[in-house]
Amino acid sequence: MSTIGEIARRAGVSRSTVSYVLSGNRPVAEETRRRIQAVIDETGYRPNASARALREGRTHTLGLVIPPAGDRLTGMQLDFVAAVVEAAARADLDVLLSPSGGDHERSFTRVVDGRRVDGVILMEVRLDDDRVTRLQRSDLPFVTIGRTAQPDGTAWVDADYENLVARCVDHLADLGHRHVALVNRSAERVAAGYGPARRALAGFTAAIAGRGLTGVDVCCGDDPAAGEACVEQLLAGAPEVTAIVTVNEAALPGMRRALDAAGLVVPRDFSVTGVAARQPAEDFRPPLTSAGVPVEEMGTQAVALLRERIARPAAPPGHRLYRPPISLRSSTGPAPRRVS
Repeated sequence: MSTIGEIARRAGVSRSTVSYVLSGNRPVAEETRRRIQAVIDETGYRPNASARALREGRTHTLGLVIPPAGDRLTGMQLDFVAAVVEAAARADLDVLLSPSGGDHERSFTRVVDGRRVDGVILMEVRLDDDRVTRLQRSDLPFVTIGRTAQPDGTAWVDADYENLVARCVDHLADLGHRHVALVNRSAERVAAGYGPARRALAGFTAAIAGRGLTGVDVCCGDDPAAGEACVEQLLAGAPEVTAIVTVNEAALPGMRRALDAAGLVVPRDFSVTGVAARQPAEDFRPPLTSAGVPVEEMGTQAVALLRERIARPAAPPGHRLYRPPISLRSSTGPAPRRVS
């Protein structure tokens, strides 16, 4: 493997001159620069990443803080990870994944304090999130996917779950449904102040009151088995319900099984809608009427905002709130007439 010393010897220059060409820190005569570059191209030399980081004060790596490794990531969470990694790669940046929560706080501490990354993207944000507070106290640039209850001083991207869920309720009300349920995320997430879950509940509650409907909200784990059990209990305890709004796409297959087991035909007998990424919505049978979270665009925007924070840390933090349209598919229809 070639070294700076070998490049210098073959180009007939000093090691420091080769370093100047590689770093761009000092001007080098054009003829000399071309001669050095020709040797670099011929040998296929690539600067050591650690050495480059030491010279430039940059690691060219972004940190992505994800839920604990013991948790099974939902499809949407995995899509966010992929979107961030792909956007970073297009900018010639690496991504260091770091779990946070439970027994993994030391990993988060190493990312924040260890200068392993140039900036951090934080997923799964709570309304009151001590990780955001800690990042604010550090001088490490960061962006959140999701936002806290006081988001003005931070950079973030988020979907407007409160507005989206309210629009789903309005859609069902326009179809004549009078008894509607919200299938939310797990009770633990709601209690912990997880942003999408709490904002979904706020949007549901306001829309139900605004349209004069009867509403019931239930919590549900992020998996098909939990979705099946949740809907079974819902149908037994609130048989008047004719439609569901959900923000729990991971539970959708189980919800579908429970409706099938109850002999309910969607959408003739029962309607389902909610907020979900495109693929789970299209995989639902029949395809789900839903507001699709633009995961790829949000992940790309998060990387762009973080790069801005790294380049201009004193600039006002940017943010973007997404309100995607509701895609009308086949899972919602007029409220059924129930025989008393």
